[in-house]
Amino acid sequence: MSAFVLKIIAMITMLCDHMSYLLFGHFSVLNYIGRIAFPIFAFQITEGYVHTKSLKKYFFRLALFAVISQIPFMLFRSIFTSGMSLNIFFTLLLGLSVIFVYDRFNKADCKNIVIRYSCNVFSIFVVIIAAIVAEILHFDYGAFGVAIIFIFFLFKNKPLLMNIGIILSITIYYWSGLQNSSTFLTYLIITVFTCVPLLFINLYNNKKGKDTKYFLYLFYPIHLLVIYLLSLLPIFPIN
Repeated sequence: MSAFVLKIIAMITMLCDHMSYLLFGHFSVLNYIGRIAFPIFAFQITEGYVHTKSLKKYFFRLALFAVISQIPFMLFRSIFTSGMSLNIFFTLLLGLSVIFVYDRFNKADCKNIVIRYSCNVFSIFVVIIAAIVAEILHFDYGAFGVAIIFIFFLFKNKPLLMNIGIILSITIYYWSGLQNSSTFLTYLIITVFTCVPLLFINLYNNKKGKDTKYFLYLFYPIHLLVIYLLSLLPIFPIN
């Protein structure tokens, strides 16, 4: 399964997630399907970091579309909430920054074991700080988003540990919010669907496939804006 196929799966499931609020006006089965999207985007960030020809341009693209997408994202969120949040590109950008710092410090060619240990500790400290920042500033998916990007990168060449780490992160993220037994089934289904993308990721063949770089970047803000504009029509239940 190529990177192209993974991105198409992520875009389709993300669209399902967002369309739920337009079609039903509330959380629905489409939102369960939508849980598949983010882990794939998180995984693709680690792939982008490893394979990009220009890391500076990669950072710039993510930052640019984070800014471009914020207004469409806020308009879309206004359909179902008044809360403030930063769009997914900010989360992906922060995740990319974390793995960049971690990778640079852990590649430091230093024979002094004390300095090397200090570098390792500092890089983990950066990950923790980034996760806290993501929560405080209300990044989409918050600390969880940063965490799974880091786990995908940390265990990139260790599939078993990667899968265990992601499943544990997903479980902690969702089940920490469980308040009573009446929501048990809902949380169980959400957890299962969020783990589903691991099936696709484990089938990844390390091939790029068709180039969808700018299509993916543009699809995100455009589809959010279109959904918001459609929501203004009286034919949908949110009105």
